[in-house]
Amino acid sequence: MKNEAVKLFWEEFSKAHPSYKNHTYNYGYFCDNETDANTCAELVKNDIKRATAHALLSLQLNNEPLPKIGDLFVVTDWSGTPKCVVKTTSVKLLPYFTINAEHARLEGEGDKSLEHWQRTHWDFYTRALRPFDRYPSQSMIVVFERFEKIY
Repeated sequence: MKNEAVKLFWEEFSKAHPSYKNHTYNYGYFCDNETDANTCAELVKNDIKRATAHALLSLQLNNEPLPKIGDLFVVTDWSGTPKCVVKTTSVKLLPYFTINAEHARLEGEGDKSLEHWQRTHWDFYTRALRPFDRYPSQSMIVVFERFEKIY
């Protein structure tokens, strides 16, 4: 069931962009804690964060589908307040060790450096995989998803 605020936000969006009226969408926040989720929502809203990186293993273990080009996502803060709508423009499966400075810059978090990206994502992947008694590795596959803010 859709969050009521998201539903109203989607109705507003689809009035402004009628071609998306019958399009399916998902909604939610980035990260696994309130501070980071709220920060990321603002970064996306301000067109600074234009990518995200999922651990493929985490998606598989949680029975979540791979993102696809054209997917629509209503970005919310931790409390479920909608902030914007993004559309997936690119999906690449890459080994963790191949993530580079450009990928980190597109994610737009922290100081946008590769070192920051590696530190925070390694910690995030560790937390995400721990319940399954699994752990990140340098060779694990990362689903690098680029998106554009469309509303």
